[in-house]
Amino acid sequence: MHAVTPVTSDLVVTAAVRLDGVIPDGDAVVWGEGRASDGGRVQLVRRTPEGVTNDLLPAGSNVRTAVHEYGGGAWWVHDGVVFTVDWADQRLRRVVDGEVTLLTPEPAVPRGDRYADGHVAPDGTWLVCVREHHPSAGAPATEVVNEVVRLSAVAESEPEVLVSGPDFVAAPRLSRDGRQLAWLSWDHPSMPWDDVVLTVRALDSGEETVVAGGPGESVSEPAWHDDGSLTFISDRTGWWNLYRYADGVVRPLVELEAEIGEPGWQLGGSRYAVLDGATEHADRGSLVFARSSDGFDALVVRSPDGELTELDTGFSAIRSVRADGDGVVCIAGSPTAEPGVHRVSLAGEVTTLRPPRDLGLDPATISVPEPMTFRSVGPDGAARDAHALYYPPSGSVSGAPPLLVVIHGGPTGSATPVLAVGLQYWTSHGFGVVDVNYGGSTGYGRAYREQLKGAWGIVDVADCLAAARALAASGRVDADRLAIRGGSAGGFTVLASLARPDTPFAAGADHFGVADLEALARDTHKFESRYLDGLVGPYPEARDVYVERSPLTHVDQFSTPLIVLQGDEDAIVPPNQSEMIVSALRDKGVPVAYLLFAGEQHGFRAAENIKRALDSELAFYARLFDLSVDVPPVEIENL
Repeated sequence: MHAVTPVTSDLVVTAAVRLDGVIPDGDAVVWGEGRASDGGRVQLVRRTPEGVTNDLLPAGSNVRTAVHEYGGGAWWVHDGVVFTVDWADQRLRRVVDGEVTLLTPEPAVPRGDRYADGHVAPDGTWLVCVREHHPSAGAPATEVVNEVVRLSAVAESEPEVLVSGPDFVAAPRLSRDGRQLAWLSWDHPSMPWDDVVLTVRALDSGEETVVAGGPGESVSEPAWHDDGSLTFISDRTGWWNLYRYADGVVRPLVELEAEIGEPGWQLGGSRYAVLDGATEHADRGSLVFARSSDGFDALVVRSPDGELTELDTGFSAIRSVRADGDGVVCIAGSPTAEPGVHRVSLAGEVTTLRPPRDLGLDPATISVPEPMTFRSVGPDGAARDAHALYYPPSGSVSGAPPLLVVIHGGPTGSATPVLAVGLQYWTSHGFGVVDVNYGGSTGYGRAYREQLKGAWGIVDVADCLAAARALAASGRVDADRLAIRGGSAGGFTVLASLARPDTPFAAGADHFGVADLEALARDTHKFESRYLDGLVGPYPEARDVYVERSPLTHVDQFSTPLIVLQGDEDAIVPPNQSEMIVSALRDKGVPVAYLLFAGEQHGFRAAENIKRALDSELAFYARLFDLSVDVPPVEIENL
């Protein structure tokens, strides 16, 4: 095997960017970059047809919306005009040639009105978008109002409410003639991957038509086209596939046992594009979409006559698919390349517009994920299949390596098979890594996604334990050096996997995870305030279940050393969640390390904090597993 130089935390953060969407703008292309070296701020970048790139916004700008707390859809483009929401005040701006015009009034409460997911009328004079209104600082979830509003696209104006009443709205989209409005809506306790309604309104008459959705159907990404038809994604067959609405009738465009849609944690996503404006007439109406199968994405072309052709691009993770002439632009990566911005023709030819970082890594030393299906059990004890991606350690390893079980967030989410330097950090230090797509994960159809209904803390834990045990039983990893890490909802699964007498894990890392489900149900923000109804049960009626499932309840069974990492401004999983479990473990005498990061929210964005978090976690495992590593030590209490 190849000798491997361990990936350092410096490499993880040096010139690191998070690509935040891409949108064609005439002959140019605009994308967002979240730059770790600039505190995680998101800047917009335009690339001209000649290949020249330039930042569009003043230094210090941070294009990020707080709608739903998770954001998304914080910027959009129309005929050379860029519309943005800045994190600092959440007001909407118009940007033309570097000149910034505020479009929304200053709210009575700082950051009280938050905007996102907009769409500009054909004539460019007005727009529609989502507004989330917070009547007071720290307003309870029951007082937060989400609406679709209309406002001027050229000057500051008082927004006019077009849609109000549903608990949530998303994706307001105007028809090509500006006469019809389509939007999505859902109500508590549903989440956007549960029960969503797609409605169309004629703006002149006010007549409304429910096009799709309702109980048991998740709808997303409505888009109007030149012929007046409306396309959208629905999981009415059990898989998120594509449909067209025209002349009052919904017809399937693509029906596969694969997922085109994704869970709507963020606004403004795009997994498909219809080439209404293709330069070759024969391609007009072709549709390009990303589909997920067995955990891996691919781009597929649907011709106007319905023929499907999978493109050989090598991409395994794809998002922000947008029509661009006779092809698409998208953000995509592979197991050996970080995400970049690429243009892809209908023949599968790839032109890279924004390359990923040159990491200087020998491709032969990059750990590539292997799809893994293994047997686990459900809440009723019945055997069932679960899924994961396994990354073997890089280079030579003496004996069976330690294993790091990685739990994705959500829990309605998925492991992504794309080069992540933060993951290669572990494989290059001799760890095997298994990224678990436990029951409840997306990418395997609605039935698999719903295995977590009422069973969070049971099915996910069973699958994580089963994945670790399967790899240990095969001899691929050391059964005595199993560790588990996860953030947010993944942090809950970490804690629940450790707070039990039969845990196979010798160490754990909890990144801003949930220790007390009851506290989360009482304290969390509006978007997720009823999420636990489906995962655990209605609160407070099912209070006993919340108490029983909470890791904090089972501290007496907790003996595994734990490192906890938390942002002090986290509004989704507040710091008190981490502090409760740390305090309980301190009192019990369990080895524990606690790192609180100033100025960080839900997930770390600043380079120095990402670096410190990685190195501290590695130092924690090294102390417990007797590993030789070149990172600063971390203080571990009770050890």
